[in-house]
Amino acid sequence: MTELGSIARLADDYLEITSSANPFTASVFGVPGYDDRVPDLGEAAELAAGERLLDLAARAEAIPADGLVGDDRVTRDVLIHSARSEAAPLVDRHLEFTVSGHAGPVAGVLATLAYTSLPTPRSERDYLSRMTGIRGYVDGITVRASAGVASGRVPTRRGVEQTIERVRAYLATPADADLMVAPAAGTGVEDDVRALVTDSIRPAFAALLETLSGPVLAAARPDARSGLLHLPDGGEMYARAVAAHTTTSRTPDELHRLGLDLCAQLREEFSELGEKVFGSSDFDAIVDKLRNDPALRYTSAEDIVADARAAVARAEAALPDWFGRVPSADCVVEPMNAVVAPAAVIGEYMPPAEGRPGQYNVNTYQPRTRTRFEYETLSFHEGVPGHHLQFAAAQELTRLPAFRRYLYIAAFGEGWGLYAERLADEMGLYSDDLFRFGMLSCDAWRACRLVVDTGLHHHGWTRQQAIDFMLANSAVSPPNVVNEVDRYIAWPGQALAYMTGRLEIDALRRSARERLGGRFDIRAFHDAVLGNGAVPLAVLSTEVHRWIGDQASRPGS
Repeated sequence: MTELGSIARLADDYLEITSSANPFTASVFGVPGYDDRVPDLGEAAELAAGERLLDLAARAEAIPADGLVGDDRVTRDVLIHSARSEAAPLVDRHLEFTVSGHAGPVAGVLATLAYTSLPTPRSERDYLSRMTGIRGYVDGITVRASAGVASGRVPTRRGVEQTIERVRAYLATPADADLMVAPAAGTGVEDDVRALVTDSIRPAFAALLETLSGPVLAAARPDARSGLLHLPDGGEMYARAVAAHTTTSRTPDELHRLGLDLCAQLREEFSELGEKVFGSSDFDAIVDKLRNDPALRYTSAEDIVADARAAVARAEAALPDWFGRVPSADCVVEPMNAVVAPAAVIGEYMPPAEGRPGQYNVNTYQPRTRTRFEYETLSFHEGVPGHHLQFAAAQELTRLPAFRRYLYIAAFGEGWGLYAERLADEMGLYSDDLFRFGMLSCDAWRACRLVVDTGLHHHGWTRQQAIDFMLANSAVSPPNVVNEVDRYIAWPGQALAYMTGRLEIDALRRSARERLGGRFDIRAFHDAVLGNGAVPLAVLSTEVHRWIGDQASRPGS
């Protein structure tokens, strides 16, 4: 087989391995062919998938890079990184200690199924098939959580309590309002799905609840030992998580110091904008106003959705001036599922797929606790010009192997989302200076993540230390700070991706402007950044610098 043929085969293998290992994720990202399946959570299945991915990475690395050009060269590099990154949590058996309301298999199944749509008879049959496997999936969670207790790889007490609360809330909903029955309402499989939920799925969740409330909760880690370093081999696991999520060689100590420096810089921006908006440059006074002024809070869920839709519409209208290629897929804005919302982040995005547009879901739970100035920034991050533009553009790159059109790499995707928040300011999309505080608040929030994630998992911070740092250095509301810290505890390293990626895109833009001068075209730059789909940051740098060189060498440069 030729080197090009080998790359193509490895690309197909990667999509098959990862989609088979997690069909829920495949469904969320619109990968066809997996909507009838559930993940096999057995230890043997996960370890086998991890070993296959590590073998795939080794085979890709064995292909000489100098024998490849263009997309094939990029595909090789993406495969090496992505296969190793996806393998790490499988071979490290993260499932044994990831019991949380914010990440892990319970949160995953409830969120995925809540947003399922069934537009065709085939999708109805697939959903029924998936439902027949949910009991085994939930039983698998029970078995793996018990295995974690036996091995000393236990979750945090807070995470277990959150999961117990979430499962209880699910079981407390009337059967007719079950979030797994809702997608099948009015279809030919509704009665069969309802029977499965009543006779099979809910009893499995009840058994899981009993295990979580008993031996798992009794063995769980206290708040003082929230970080990975308190688990066997936790330091090594965290190092692998940092490399996977940042796609760089930066150490936890380097990222921690970077976060501290950024927090200090952002205080100055807060002071400058605070003087204009509130007549005060005192950081603490500004934050107190943003958090506690009732006039800055919503009064209804409908207003939250309306503001988010208006922000996305403004951004869509402005895209042609800032992007050469604008994808065709629509982005719809909807309120978050009511069962999912109480323990969820303030917004989330699901990419377009066959039969559905891209969907940005806003959390409207308890609207009077939610600040108005955050939701425009969130809309630009999750919707347009953020994740929706990024994912929809990638799906239209038909020259690329299928896995690259669906791929999610946190440093690239979340870096782009954070970049989009500042780009929206350049595009004139914020309603006024008050809403620009949302942009600064989100920047401070992501800078704090660098400090807090590494603090928890590398430096041994307690949960309360992490909460206190975020309260002192951001405008995030106290309830959201608690939610965020618990998310970082449950998902080690992921929070580092946002600012790491944004800073790389910023640096590449500066390089392009310095090299090209008056020939710099922001539309072409954005197309170059998004033109390869999701890639590790080193690959992004190589490809954008290649584009800069091509632009500089054109006649007239």
